[in-house]
Amino acid sequence: IWDGSRLIAADTTTVLLVVKIPVALKEEYFEDPAACRKTARVFGSPLVYEYRNERTFMSVGEREALFNEFLANFKKDVLPYVSKDHFPKRFVLSKYHEMIKDPWKYPDRG
Repeated sequence: IWDGSRLIAADTTTVLLVVKIPVALKEEYFEDPAACRKTARVFGSPLVYEYRNERTFMSVGEREALFNEFLANFKKDVLPYVSKDHFPKRFVLSKYHEMIKDPWKYPDRG
């Protein structure tokens, strides 16, 4: 969990919460082992799920409260989902399907 907030002006800030979660890339998620290897070449292993919440042009005095609100919302809304047993497989397969759907965006590095 990172606080990527930054000052814009003397009294104005951007509030940014960044959460990065490593997700293991397992061959058992795929019907074809070659698909697993290709996914690893394109995205690396482990894959990284990234959650970001950002609000710009906030008063400096509101920064800490808003960051804490972002963090509380992540814990309440997102953490239960990413903690489920099926999340890693679904996330990995979604990245694989994204890569297949748009191969020009994700060139194979192998």
